[in-house]
Amino acid sequence: VQLVESGGGLVQAGGSLRLSCAASQRTFRNYAAGWFRQPPGKEREFVAASSGSGVRTYYTDSVKGRFTISRDNTKNTVYLQMNNLKPEDTAVYYCAARATYYSNSYYQRSEDYDDWGQGTQVTVSS
Repeated sequence: VQLVESGGGLVQAGGSLRLSCAASQRTFRNYAAGWFRQPPGKEREFVAASSGSGVRTYYTDSVKGRFTISRDNTKNTVYLQMNNLKPEDTAVYYCAARATYYSNSYYQRSEDYDDWGQGTQVTVSS
């Protein structure tokens, strides 16, 4: 599946952004999805994951209570709503997806995903 992210940009600390990831697959409900990020000079890290149904979600501790992953399978799109952004959230954000038989499965490891978007830059100024 091809993935295209959008919605990144420059925002002040405390602000919000919503990232979108549009998938080419019409049966996107059969794909678990995740968001990862790569801060400057660091390795890529897990941010959030969603099962194909969207019922189950999971977050890394540093974003719990601030970020929300959601999806609209009628639009083949997964979102990452980011609130109360901090300078340490600055990174290139990537959307990832993988086909899954179980609609309530989600994945946290980057190696569990088969398809990736090109990334979108998020910069949070202090």
